[in-house]
Amino acid sequence: MAERRAFAQKISRTVAAEVRKQIAGQYGGSPQLFKNLNVGTTSSNTVPLTEAVEPVDFEEYLITHPPIVESGPLRDLIEFPPDDIEVIYTPRDCRTVVQAVPEEGDTDPHVRDCARSYTEDWAIVNRKYHKLSTGFNPNTLDKQKERQKGLPKQVFEADEMPDSSSYQDDQDDLKRRSMSIDDTPRGSWACSIFDLKNSLPDALLPHLLDRAPNEEIDRHNEEQRKTSRNRELFALHPAPDEEDPIERHCVPEVPKEHFGQRLLVKCLSLKFEIEIEPIFASLALYDVKEKKKISENFFFDLNSEQTKAMLRPHIQTAAISTLARSAIFSITYPSQDIFLVIKLEKVLQQGDIGECAEPYMVFKESDAAKNKEKLEKLRSQSEQFCQRLGRYRMPFAWTAIHLMNIVNSAGSLERDTELEMSLSERKGSWSERRNSSIMGRRSLERTTSGDEACSLTGFRPATLTITNFFKQEGDRLSDEDLYKFLADMRRPSSVLRRLRPITAQLKLDISPAPENPHYCLTPDLLQVKPYPDSRVRPTREILEFPARDVYVPNTTYRNLLYVNPQSLNFANRQGSARNITVKVQFMNGEDPNNAMQVIFGKSSCADFYKEAYTAVVYHNRSPDFHDEIKIKLPASLSDHHHILFTFYHVSCQQKQNTPLETPVGYTWIPMLQNGRLRTGHFCLPVSLEKPPQSYSVLSPDVPLPGMKWVDNHRGVFNVELVAVSTIHTQDQYLDKFFALVHALDEHVFPVRIGDMRIMENNLETELKSSIAALTSAQLEPVVRFLHLLLDKLVLLVVRPPVIAGQIVNLGQASFEVMASVVNRLHKYLDTSQDIHGRNSLLSSYIHYVFRLPSTDPNSPSPGPGGLGGSVHYATMARSAVRPASLNLSRSRSLSNSNPDISGTPTSPDDEVRSIIGSKVRVKYTEPLFHEELALQWVVSSGSVREGALQQAWFFFELMVKSIIHHLYFADRLESPRKNRFPERFMDDITALVSTIAGDIVSRFQKDLELVERLNTSLAFFLNDLLSVMDRGFVFTLVRTYWKQVSTKLYALQNPTLESLRLDFLRIVSSHEHYVTLNLPCSLLTPPASPSPSVSSATSQSSGFSTHVQDQKIANMFELCVPFREQHYLAGLVLSELSVILDPDNEGMFGLHKKVVSVVHNLLSSHDSDPRYADPEVKARVAMLYLPLIGIVMETLPQLHDFTEAHNQWGRPGCPQGAAVSSGGEETEGEGNSMINQTVAMAIAGTSTASPMSRPSSFLLNSQASRQHGSFSAESSRSLLICLLWVLKNADELVLQKWFTDLSVSQLNRLLDLLYLCVSCFEYKGKKAFERMNSLTFKKSKDMKAKLEEAILGSIGARQEMVRRSRGQLGGSTHFSTCRSPSGSAFGSQENLRWRKDMTHWRQNSERMDKTRAELEHEALIDGNLATEANLIILDTLEIIVQTVSVTESKESILGGVLKVLLHSMACNQSALYLQHCFATQRALVSKFPELLFEEETEQCADLCLRLLRSCSSSISTIRSHASASLYLLMRQNFEIGNVSGESRIKREHLMRLKGDVQLDVQKLHFLIVTIIKSLPSASSGYILVSVLTFRIAKGYQTSPDLRLTWLQNMAGKHSERNNHAEAAQCLVHSAALVAEYLSMLEDRKYLPVGCVTFQNISSNVLEESAVSDDVVSPDEEGICSGKYFTEIGLVGLLEQAAASFSMAGMYEAVNEVYKVLIPIHEANRDAKKLSTIHGKLQEAFSKIVHQNGKRMFGTYFRVGFYGSKFGDLDEQEFVYKEPAITKLAEISHRLESFYGERFGEDQVEVIKDSNPVDKCKLDPNKAFIQITYVEPYFDTYEMKDRITYFDKNYNLRRFVYCTPFTLDGRAHGDLHEQFKRKTILTTSHAFPYIKTRINIVHKEEIISTPIEVAIEDMQKKTQELAFATHQDPADAKMLQMVLQGSVGTTVNQGPLEVAQVFLSEIPSDPKLYRHHNKLRLCFKDFTKRCEDALRKNKSLIGPDQKEYQRELERNYHRLKEALQPLINRKIPQLYKPVLQVNSHRKCCA
Repeated sequence: MAERRAFAQKISRTVAAEVRKQIAGQYGGSPQLFKNLNVGTTSSNTVPLTEAVEPVDFEEYLITHPPIVESGPLRDLIEFPPDDIEVIYTPRDCRTVVQAVPEEGDTDPHVRDCARSYTEDWAIVNRKYHKLSTGFNPNTLDKQKERQKGLPKQVFEADEMPDSSSYQDDQDDLKRRSMSIDDTPRGSWACSIFDLKNSLPDALLPHLLDRAPNEEIDRHNEEQRKTSRNRELFALHPAPDEEDPIERHCVPEVPKEHFGQRLLVKCLSLKFEIEIEPIFASLALYDVKEKKKISENFFFDLNSEQTKAMLRPHIQTAAISTLARSAIFSITYPSQDIFLVIKLEKVLQQGDIGECAEPYMVFKESDAAKNKEKLEKLRSQSEQFCQRLGRYRMPFAWTAIHLMNIVNSAGSLERDTELEMSLSERKGSWSERRNSSIMGRRSLERTTSGDEACSLTGFRPATLTITNFFKQEGDRLSDEDLYKFLADMRRPSSVLRRLRPITAQLKLDISPAPENPHYCLTPDLLQVKPYPDSRVRPTREILEFPARDVYVPNTTYRNLLYVNPQSLNFANRQGSARNITVKVQFMNGEDPNNAMQVIFGKSSCADFYKEAYTAVVYHNRSPDFHDEIKIKLPASLSDHHHILFTFYHVSCQQKQNTPLETPVGYTWIPMLQNGRLRTGHFCLPVSLEKPPQSYSVLSPDVPLPGMKWVDNHRGVFNVELVAVSTIHTQDQYLDKFFALVHALDEHVFPVRIGDMRIMENNLETELKSSIAALTSAQLEPVVRFLHLLLDKLVLLVVRPPVIAGQIVNLGQASFEVMASVVNRLHKYLDTSQDIHGRNSLLSSYIHYVFRLPSTDPNSPSPGPGGLGGSVHYATMARSAVRPASLNLSRSRSLSNSNPDISGTPTSPDDEVRSIIGSKVRVKYTEPLFHEELALQWVVSSGSVREGALQQAWFFFELMVKSIIHHLYFADRLESPRKNRFPERFMDDITALVSTIAGDIVSRFQKDLELVERLNTSLAFFLNDLLSVMDRGFVFTLVRTYWKQVSTKLYALQNPTLESLRLDFLRIVSSHEHYVTLNLPCSLLTPPASPSPSVSSATSQSSGFSTHVQDQKIANMFELCVPFREQHYLAGLVLSELSVILDPDNEGMFGLHKKVVSVVHNLLSSHDSDPRYADPEVKARVAMLYLPLIGIVMETLPQLHDFTEAHNQWGRPGCPQGAAVSSGGEETEGEGNSMINQTVAMAIAGTSTASPMSRPSSFLLNSQASRQHGSFSAESSRSLLICLLWVLKNADELVLQKWFTDLSVSQLNRLLDLLYLCVSCFEYKGKKAFERMNSLTFKKSKDMKAKLEEAILGSIGARQEMVRRSRGQLGGSTHFSTCRSPSGSAFGSQENLRWRKDMTHWRQNSERMDKTRAELEHEALIDGNLATEANLIILDTLEIIVQTVSVTESKESILGGVLKVLLHSMACNQSALYLQHCFATQRALVSKFPELLFEEETEQCADLCLRLLRSCSSSISTIRSHASASLYLLMRQNFEIGNVSGESRIKREHLMRLKGDVQLDVQKLHFLIVTIIKSLPSASSGYILVSVLTFRIAKGYQTSPDLRLTWLQNMAGKHSERNNHAEAAQCLVHSAALVAEYLSMLEDRKYLPVGCVTFQNISSNVLEESAVSDDVVSPDEEGICSGKYFTEIGLVGLLEQAAASFSMAGMYEAVNEVYKVLIPIHEANRDAKKLSTIHGKLQEAFSKIVHQNGKRMFGTYFRVGFYGSKFGDLDEQEFVYKEPAITKLAEISHRLESFYGERFGEDQVEVIKDSNPVDKCKLDPNKAFIQITYVEPYFDTYEMKDRITYFDKNYNLRRFVYCTPFTLDGRAHGDLHEQFKRKTILTTSHAFPYIKTRINIVHKEEIISTPIEVAIEDMQKKTQELAFATHQDPADAKMLQMVLQGSVGTTVNQGPLEVAQVFLSEIPSDPKLYRHHNKLRLCFKDFTKRCEDALRKNKSLIGPDQKEYQRELERNYHRLKEALQPLINRKIPQLYKPVLQVNSHRKCCA
């Protein structure tokens, strides 16, 4: 590198110096910068992670380390494949059957170039493996689905639980009948049907009891684990949510011909009222807003054959192309202003248009017979005209269709649409009245511009019938008039509507054009593929004239000219010239025979004609024309080509001696002017005589001598020429540039361009100025000729032309103009850019078109297709001193920056002469484009450099393609990379990269958008260079960039800059051979020994014996210098990860997701890469990421705590004596998917009061770490899946060796990490997916969580402790508020990722939820991911166990292993995982029994719980394995004989299992069923929880400690729900239980005797009586050992009970409780306590006094359950206690919803009446609930004792409800028919009780006769009156209400009617006498009470109510009068002596 460029040297020196200075200076001491993980290295040359190390010389390394493996997948990792890059020439797709090319053998170089440009093959560089890189192979959803095919379905307990709503009834029945455990849904309502005796046994595990060596067991377990594992972990993980990853590099679209939205119009039929002559039609599109015709004409002919025959003399054989009746229109800019205009013409005839149209308006088809003669006459006239004037046409009629109306109407209708447009309904075609057009308007309002709203692609095909035409008006034929008509049409009051129409019927079909229509012709009449048969009537593609510019490069040859004659003014011409037609001819000479046959025919005629005539307007001297004449231009035009216009007067009348046509004028337009095509508007003078010779080279504007002109040589003929050409640029600057380039090519001087003649000596100046002037060219032609233009500029760079013997270097000029053009495209065509700002036109040019000028494989000459092969181009070499192609004019500026140039040549000529004039002929080679480009870029400055920077990607990609072409065609792709390029080029690249990196660093704060583009462009460039250049060199370029960014980062901790560097790194790393670039097979050696021993380190069986190898292992796992040097890119990626995730690096917090995504993306790509499918290869790849394990361990404290979803370790236990606080708020977020350890201890009978802390460094010391922002769930999840991938694929021996070197704390940290992984990848469950899908995130608590809280006891204090413990954990607020059945938090961030994934496509779709199949698929993936993740964790645990089993520190590590295992068992796991997990657990217990039974006794309890839980699984394999584990655990325990361990294994139960006592199967069944029900059920109702808890407590009746625990927890549950009375009852029961056992233990008089003492508080308490001593004895060890079984415990319980009673408002009960407490305190002489108690008693009694009349206790309902769905609840009836003032509707709704959720809403019905239920009449498949309001019932004798409100609401066991009925079955009837049934219910226990629902044990019914019902009613009314009258204080309103109800006129009928029905006659049945009398007395009492009430009311009312009082009194008197006779009539029999009565009866008998 001796000759290194000065500018290159200077740049790198400066940067290096700055870096050194800054590192040595103020930033040198920063610990963060030198953060270093290479703990094990002894090397002194540590480089901080923020710095890039010096890379290994890659190419040198490969040469010095030849691969050991000869072939195979490992060998492929070492070097890029030989076929990595190729250049492919692909024939371009041609739309047409025959390629469009110029017809004549043309020699014009420009035409030749254009033709070559449109036909040559695409030159595509193919990087064969590019598609495997992350840029081209993103992990899309579709790809994921492809990879997920064939996944096995994992079986999960969580999914097996029946979701009652989704199970069919017949399945339920089947399950109910089935007795096999496997068929019975556990945890379902069917649990209670277990029949243990008849259950089938599960399959046994073979060889379970065989004694085998541990190694054998381990080997067998490992084999089992490794079989049928998922190969690709990332296939199961959703790709990170990235819209468009930065490295995504899409292949640009192939350049192709432009089409807008395409519309197919089929012309079906045209029919008039009369058919007398041929009619000719044409269609075209017009845009009213733009006032532009936007398509060429489509001519069609719908005449019948008979009518066509009238024209036979004039028409040759019709060409098939002119018979088309359907056309495809293209619309680039659809808008609401587009009309389809149909114009009709007919054969010229005598008379103006009105006269000729009259018959069509007058005659009707229906009158044909009547008008037969007239029609015949008309037809014969027409035939004459056709014979004579058949070649001329006249305008006839027109109409227009508003296109968008049709599209919108069609779009809004259901099927193929038929729209009719007639006069009456004509508004349909233009007015806005139609719905469709209103719809169109609305859509317009929605968008900013109308164009966006118009889409022609999706509407339904419509058939239009147009029934009205407007006749043409001779003086209004111009386009201007047409636009006025069209604008007018859109108005509701159109002028046109008032005109008389021509009635006709034109049928059209309008539809979106199909993708590839058959039988299609282009506007040039070429057949479009597919074209199966040339004889079929074709469809014509109609050329579009876009309303605005369209920027698309030309890709096909087209050369058309449209001549539009517009108007003629012969008003001042003498002579007869009235019926004027213009004959148009395209001439290539002046002889009449020189007319060329290039004019396209119209319809039913030949393809091409030599002439065309315009339509004639009868008797008009100044006609307007509306004709369009289409001409096919010759490819090369000469000065003789011109258009000749001849004007004729046509004689319509046949007269003798009058010719048919008389010429009346001539004019012409020469085609070329100064060599350029003439187009545009012309106003031409018309000559009266034939033009003279040689007229064609002059314009008619030139006054030729001796010629006569119309109107004194003024312009009288307006005509427009429009060219649609891909040959003529129609831009002066482009024309000049191309002309000069071709002049160089031809080497013919002088060159005539425009008016200039350019001589050879000033050609250079002109050429340079023309290149510079290209920036002024119009953008549209620049884009159209873009490919050709760029090709020419490239050519000028590569082959500097020789002009006048001098070499002209045009490199700089070309580079500048390229930069300018590219920037213009970028600026104005910003819509066609990709995410990297690459303009699609330019990127497709580079990808498909660009090639080095001498690389065409088909061309023997050095240039493509003869282009540039001319000797007039110099082909110079770059010499060692200076390039020969030096731009001489710039040598001065160059020499300033380059001291290598000794001096400036004296003059440009001297230098050229010295090169050219050398005698020795040098073998010149061409300057290579990429070298010239690099040089020009490096030396550019100012605006040029800025322009190049703006679009750096373009020049980078050009350079890369040029490099590849050069290497490929020079056969140098095989050559060593170090020798491929000259050093100067390498220097230029270095300088370029360095300066651009400098730009990025210096400008990122000012112009971020530019810098982002520049950054990605540079990264892609380096990525490309890695494929072709010296890779070590490219790494140094990466390092150059890295150093510059690092230097800036030290000075400015800016995340934006770091983010840019991440993008850069991600793009460079997306190389398809990324793995190979990292030397995966290299061996890391400590720096001390630079020559690694290859053989020893590759053989993995060496056992890692030496120190050197230990060091190697350390190096493999740490980001030490050797690792980063050899695995260069991986080292950078992992260093970035480490630095950004560093908690001290706070500024980078926002980049966590980004940096994790880089790693995730890479690993995901490796995982799916077929090249790395082999496990051995994958292990090599994983080796590149081993330091990731250490990095993730470092970040552990910051990771999102997924375990918080379970809250597994952080929840402290609760002291059992903690007071039940009423204020303890309920934390919804504590739902849990498994039972907590504390719970396990509680179930195991251990009442531990010590809070349990998280036994790990991760969660214990998280206080400090949580100060820094913790990661989002999504980032954490991505990072953890990456970690698992490395653990899965890394070599196990390497891992094992590394684990050996780790300290205990590091291993523990790793275990914490695995623990976190278990929670992170826990399976969510199908139901969770469904819930997420329907987005019903209801706040529901898991039942297990509720049960757990119940087990853990008093809520308030416990929650307080939880809150406190959370505070210690740094106030982490990740407690979620929404729970799924699995316990995972929907509210937490981790699920947002899943939720987003699951609803990802909703934004594009109207469907709101996913299909069942999609949900199933999601659950399948999640299940497989959970299984695989846990199996990887299990594999790692096994490696750890093997590693530490021989070390001293194994206990602490093995405890951690066990915790992770237990935690994984506690999560939702698949059957597959659990069987492996249990196998590992058995092996662990077998190897280290003392670990479980001595060290980790708490975990032993937890393990028991997990195993017990799994024993009750619904999946037989889980049951088998869990039972096996439990059995072996017991056996192991038994063999060791360890008593303390034994007590942990459920002491009480184990004693029974092992002892001789026969286990009571029924009882065990009861307990198992209850616990099974409680564990897996989804969050159940509160009542269900309390009932289950009650049953469990009941089951522990003989275990006082456990019963007490469960009672305590029931109390807690009740307190939570504010059911304080029930909570108090639980506490009283607890106290009674304690008292019962205390009285057995201690004989103290002041203590309660037992339950009996508590009878006054509750009669239920007797059930706590101690069972006989032979079953449980309190002095037996371990029984009644809890702290409550003491006097203090008893006092505590009673005090809590008193507090609860007080909160419940039951103050009388408080007194009773204190009656038990006071003697104890008195005995203890505890005055303070006594004082407190008496204070509380005073308070209680005060409240009784103050709250008198205001107390409310409960409301009661009878609830009956009917239906087999309820299982053991079927036909059970309960009384439910609800809070005061609960309405029937409330409880009804609650129960219906609750059971509806379980069975399905349609499966549950509430029975609306209270009648007895006949089960036979009910639907057996449904569940029925009957709910009735009941009231407490007391017998008369009871009422003596139940005086107060409290008495009447306490100790309630009997309830009553009434049901009205009649004997004929109706509920209600007339008074004399109305019976009443009173039902009295008795419950098993008295309310309040320890639960809120109690079984009904007895029911009796009392039936009241109608008269008894009446008596009750009247008594009730009388009581109401009495109460209202004597109320104190008096309540006037209440009194008036009751009075009104008793005596008001409206209700007089009430009491009066009762009296009339029952008292009007004495009953015939003597049994009714007493009732009759009783009712009579009731009425007496009633009238008395009414009188009292009236009197009282009189004293209360004011003067305003006196009238009201009088009215009441009047009503009362009326009532009294009516009742008087009835009340006074006594039954005589009742008032006679008894004896007389008897004698009288006898007489009667």
